[in-house]
This record gives sequence, C-alpha cells and structure tokens, in this order.
Amino acid sequence: MFDFVRNHTRLALGFMLLLIIPSFVFFGVEGYSRFNDGTAAAVAKVDGRNISRAEWDSAHQRNVDRVRRQTPTVDARMLDTPQLRRDTLDGLVRERVLLAAADDMHLTPSDARVKQIFVSDPQFAQLRNPDGSVNREILAMQGMSSEMLVAQLRQEFAMQQVLSGVTRTALAPATIAAAALDPLLQRREVQLQRFDPAAYRSKLNPTDAEVEAFYKAQASLFKAPEQASIEYVVLDLSAMGKSLNPTEEELRKFYADNAVRFAMPEERRASHILIKADKDASSADRAKAKAAATALLAEVRKNPGSFAEVAKKSSQDSTAAQGGDLDFFGRGAMVKPFEDAAFSMKVGDISEVLETDFGYHVLTLTAVRGGQKKAFEEVRAEIETELRKSLAQKRWPELAEQFTNLVYEQSDSLQPAVDKLKLEKKTATVLRTPAPGATGPLASAKLLDAVFGNEVVANKRNTDAVEVAPNQLVAARVLAHSPARTLPLADVKAVVRERLLDQQSAALALKEGQERLAAAQKAPAEPLATTLIVSRAQTQNLPKPVMDAVLRADAGKLPAVLGVDLKGQGYVLLRVTKLLPRDAAPGGEESLRGQYAQAWSGAEAEAFLEALKKRYKVEIKPAAALPPDSGASGAR
Repeated sequence: MFDFVRNHTRLALGFMLLLIIPSFVFFGVEGYSRFNDGTAAAVAKVDGRNISRAEWDSAHQRNVDRVRRQTPTVDARMLDTPQLRRDTLDGLVRERVLLAAADDMHLTPSDARVKQIFVSDPQFAQLRNPDGSVNREILAMQGMSSEMLVAQLRQEFAMQQVLSGVTRTALAPATIAAAALDPLLQRREVQLQRFDPAAYRSKLNPTDAEVEAFYKAQASLFKAPEQASIEYVVLDLSAMGKSLNPTEEELRKFYADNAVRFAMPEERRASHILIKADKDASSADRAKAKAAATALLAEVRKNPGSFAEVAKKSSQDSTAAQGGDLDFFGRGAMVKPFEDAAFSMKVGDISEVLETDFGYHVLTLTAVRGGQKKAFEEVRAEIETELRKSLAQKRWPELAEQFTNLVYEQSDSLQPAVDKLKLEKKTATVLRTPAPGATGPLASAKLLDAVFGNEVVANKRNTDAVEVAPNQLVAARVLAHSPARTLPLADVKAVVRERLLDQQSAALALKEGQERLAAAQKAPAEPLATTLIVSRAQTQNLPKPVMDAVLRADAGKLPAVLGVDLKGQGYVLLRVTKLLPRDAAPGGEESLRGQYAQAWSGAEAEAFLEALKKRYKVEIKPAAALPPDSGASGAR
C-alpha cells in the first residue's frame, strides 16, 4: 500500500485513484436472448454466445452519440480511437457476463419491483409525470418506448444484484484502514539543497570543436522531418447538400406530406382536486373517498371561481398549494381517464368525478395552446435544409463512386475530379503525422499514410479516395517531397550550442550535488539550506521524484540523507529529519475510513467480476485486436 500511495503526488489525486470503483455502462436494451448472433464476425464470446462486430459497432456508436449530445463541440475523431473502441467492447463483455450470471441466479426483478425502481429512483425523475406515470414524450425524444425502458430497468437491476452481494458485505476494519491511509496523511520534516543547472551556465563556454563534436554525436536531434507539399480535393456530403436546390413543388409536397410534423402539439392546462384512495383500498374506503370528491364537485359547480381555494383547502395532492394547478401537459403525460377528460373539455368546464389508481379527481380546464399548423413560409427554411440533405444522401453513393473512379483511373491529376464534380483544389505542406491542432482532412492519419505511400511519392500519382470522416472522401497528390535529413551545422549551430550547454550544466550540477551528498553522509546532523514540512497533501511544490525519496526513507533510521538526480533538471540533496503527526484528514477520519471501505468493496467486486469472466469462459477474438477499418480507400 505504501508503494502504491507513494506514486501519487497529491492527496486528492491519491484518493481519486484509490477510490475508483468500476462502473458498468449498459449499452442499450440488448435482450439476453439476442446474445447468440452468428450472422456476423464474432469479436468476443461469453458463455458460448458470440458478440458480433455489428453489435460492437452499434454499442460504440451509441457511446459516441451520447457523448456528442452531452458535449456537442467534441471532435468526433477523438471518440473513435482504438482504446475507446476496446473500452466499449470491454463494457459489452462485462454486461454479458453479469446478465449471464443474473440469469443463472434467477435475479430478474418482477414487474412490481421495476415499477418501484422507476417511481423511487431520483435518476428517473425527468421521465416521470407528476402522478408518477411515464412521460412518453420525453422517452420518445431519447428513442425509447415504455417497453424498452422496462426491459432496460429489468436488465440493469439484475446486473446490479449480481454484484451487490459482494459490494455490500466488504469489510475494512478500522486498524487496517488506518494503516492503509497513513501513507497518505503522514508528514515529514525535510531539509534540502537544490543544485540548479542554470546556476552553472555562466561558468561554461564550449569551443567550436566541442559544439561540432556534440552535433556529430547527437545528429538525430537536429533532423528536419520528412514532409510533402500536396494538393488535395474533398468530396463532402454536407457541402454538396448546400449546392442542391429543391424545387418549389418539392418543397410544398414535403410540407403537405408531413402536415402532422408541422402542427404544434396541442397542450392543455388544468387544475384538479384529488381525494386519495389507493386501488387496493377496501370498497368502503373507496366509496367514502368518492363521496367526498362528489361533495367537492357540487361545491365548485355552485361557485366555479372558488375552485383554487377549494383545492388548497381539500385536495390531497402535492399541487394543493398551487390551487391544484398542473400547468400545461400534452397527450401521454397523464393517466388515461384524466387525459381523456382533459382533452374532451372546453376551457372553464368542470369534469365529473374521475376515478384513477390514485383516487378520485375533480378537474377543471383552464387553458389550451398549440394544435395549429405552422405556415409554409414559417418552416420553409427547415424543409429546404432537410430536402437538400435528403437529395445529397440519395446522390452520395453515385458521386462517391465517380470520385473514387476518377482519382484512380486518371491518377496523374486531380483536375478531372475537380471539373466533373465542381470541387475546390487546395494545397498544404504536411508531415507523416498530423500537426498539433490540425483539423479536417489534414488531421487524418489515414490520409497522411496514403500521401507518403511509395507509389504516391515516387510517381506523383493520386492517392486512392480516403474516407477521413463519415460521408467525406479525400484524394491527394504530392507536388514535392523532402525526405528526412540532418540539418547542416551552420543552420543549427546556435541550437546545438544551447543543447550542449544544457548537458554540460546538468553534468556540473549532478557532480557537485553528489560530492555534497558524500560529505553530508559523513556529517548527517549538519543542516541544509531549506527546511520544509511535507506530506502528500502538502508537497510544497517538490517534484514527484523528490517526494518519493522523502517518503521512501526509513522512518526508523532518521535522520536519513539522500540525493535525487532529476535527470537533466538538476540535483536535490535531502535530509529527512523527523516523522510528524498526520495531516488532518479532509472530511474527518470517519469519512476517510468510509471511502477506504468503499474502495475495498469496489476492488472485491472487480475481483468477483474477473472470476465470473473465467466461469463464463470470456474469449476475446483476434478480430477485436484492431478496430474495424472504416476507410473507403481501395487497393490498386
């Protein structure tokens, strides 16, 4: 534990790393019955059932879409790295293992338990209506139906149950927790002396011969990288769509065919009075509640203007304080008897007594909005954009094929593709790897690999069409190529001299520091220049290697004299003199012990999961070693 903690320079970071608990991300509703999909190449196998490449791709795309919804400005290319794709596959494997275990252990929850989870769990609050029912409109916006939500809840709860027996029973005795946390909180008094290379530079004046010798010995440091001047053209679906202009007839036909879409959803605002009566209540109790609601109905019908006051006084719903006001709601937001009444009434009407699972309601309609169709001119721009996109998508396969064939068949020039498809030719100077901050096609490693291919460089031929982003093809041609080369000494002499000074001054700092260490070890009580009190929480800005050395010193043999070589950044001489009482724990000792226990339970859960993987014979196929190739380039 001490070695583990010693590798982290700040208490907060230490705890973050210590307390990571594996999270299990569930990739949509993939029924356990669908695991055995042999129609596509298998990338993994769990309990004898394959995970196909199509399932992997689909799960990863859902992850990417979720991140892009949460962070619209994120670069999509950063979300499709081999490591993130492998993380997605690992998540799928975890999910399948837990579902297999849940199935064997018969941990699938009942409908009543699923309903209880939905009604009580705060994470589903945004999906619930005030009466506890599912808000179908919000659910639909997330691409889900009520049935899909129920299936997802059932799966997630089952998977949680598999691990809960481990996570809820982990033990972390106070003595063990205290021993484990001590390295995080321990304080030590340390004296130190720094030997900074910068202090020695004024003593150095390398000769031309020394500079030349250093240049020859370190020639690899002074190379110009391989580069190419290129011209390139981009065929892009989104840009192509902007040039397409649907006719007036097409616009109006789309408007007519999608009339429902351009109608504003009708919403109604109502107030109600509720007399609660659980559906499982006795007949006598329900009859009593209905009689009370009937009496209130008679009261508000005599004086409709008193509805809000009666609701405040008599309603047993949480809206009583607002006079029973439910604000605006659309279809699907309320239980059916309530919705049917609300959408059949006129403003000012008062309903009959309505019976629902919650009891008996008296309802008055207070306002109506929406329901009218938007004018054509109001949605014209939206329709144009959608039709342009649709037309471009229809033409894309044909244009992509033309582009691919043109740059391949007339490989000595990009001009035929420019003329035929009305593209813009661009130029750039590129290296074998994307430049820092590069965006667009020039940030594509796949394109740069094609540019520096032997045939493209040697014969100045076009690259194949390369897909650098979804629906974006690029072809490039090398105009000039410069291989990697060592720069002449005359061009880099000043740089070489600075590098040599860095090396020589660091060597002097190291030499003097080691000499001072030898002297200090002979006289360990002699004080050094600076005295500090340090801990993981208070590092006093000491470099990590220095903090590691301070905390590695044997506390039973103080004072301890040590030296730390900072590898070209200088040397630090240390004398660890005292072991001091621990830092005050952030949040108190009890809080830290609780966090340690939580971390321990997480570690046990991870170990249990690894055991389950062996039990259900998890196998990662060779096909999963690399992400699937999404490129569009072909072989000559």
